[in-house]
Amino acid sequence: MTSINAALCSFGMSGHLFHAPFIDVNPKLNLYGVLERTKNVAEKKYPNIKTFRSLDDLLNDDAIDLVIINTPNLTHFDFTKKVIEAGKHVVVEKPFTVTTAQAEELIALAKSKNVKLSVYHNRRWDSDFKTVQKILNEGVLGDIVEAEFHYDRFEPELSYKTHKEKPTEGVGSLYDLGSHLIDQALHLFGMPKSVFATLNSFRNNSKVADYFDVKLYYKSHYVTLKSSYFVLEPLAAYSIHGKNGSFIKSKADIQETTLQKEIKPDSKNWGIEPESQKGILHSIKNGESKKELVSTEKGDYMEYYNLIAEAILNDKKLPVSANEAKNVIKIIEAALLSNQEKRVVDLS
Repeated sequence: MTSINAALCSFGMSGHLFHAPFIDVNPKLNLYGVLERTKNVAEKKYPNIKTFRSLDDLLNDDAIDLVIINTPNLTHFDFTKKVIEAGKHVVVEKPFTVTTAQAEELIALAKSKNVKLSVYHNRRWDSDFKTVQKILNEGVLGDIVEAEFHYDRFEPELSYKTHKEKPTEGVGSLYDLGSHLIDQALHLFGMPKSVFATLNSFRNNSKVADYFDVKLYYKSHYVTLKSSYFVLEPLAAYSIHGKNGSFIKSKADIQETTLQKEIKPDSKNWGIEPESQKGILHSIKNGESKKELVSTEKGDYMEYYNLIAEAILNDKKLPVSANEAKNVIKIIEAALLSNQEKRVVDLS
């Protein structure tokens, strides 16, 4: 195999913006097909693709090597299980599953079928997060004492996507936006010892959580993850404080807005933030205080698909393992339990 035939399970926003453009321009991948039950939207944009009307039809096509599960959260487990049983490699949108038990079942099944299973935690390749990661890796802040991550919006109205507003399993901002923040925190700091969380609904007639405040307790520091749909004036997306200084960074990755303009991800200056969005590093070195602006790293979701291709073609390490994604669900379950019982939940 020199090129991987990939198929999407839907062509809504995520398929249109976050998957198809990257697969289309990647030389090791081929956008082979899309599942659309009644429409032919994808064909209009990608005339050479094949349209499938059912998941069974898609899975019966032996030419397909990789399937992207980008359907509503509640379908992730069933769809992924069917794809693995068909012997095809899988990329699942976040959140991986609704429960840890489901994640463990899929991991075991993928191992038995010898297929690659990864979760699309693309926000690891945001420009702002990559900059935070670089600062931490350099150790300029010293031992970390506290970190706070925000993923805020101002969206007072209910979503037009009705499946996101039904009070069913896997729905709400903790699964939606929280998955990103939790994955980033775990990627930087590993699993915490315990979790405390508050969830609430502030939009009129909202039946699902649109606010969360999750505390992750580590042995030597704390991490706070927050999101609200009522933040009109943006707060810092990342505030990290150590014994030698602080780093503050805005949420300014431009990839999503660039994709909305139909600009291809292989274009010039892809993922480069405006100079005005540099991070602020205030640190102590040799007893002296220094405050400086830090240039932002280049954001690039293509890195995820480059690594997926390498994993399938050359058995290299997956960009996001299913076990890593399972831990995100474990934190979500602990946060839900903490909110319900109003207590700190021990993960040990």
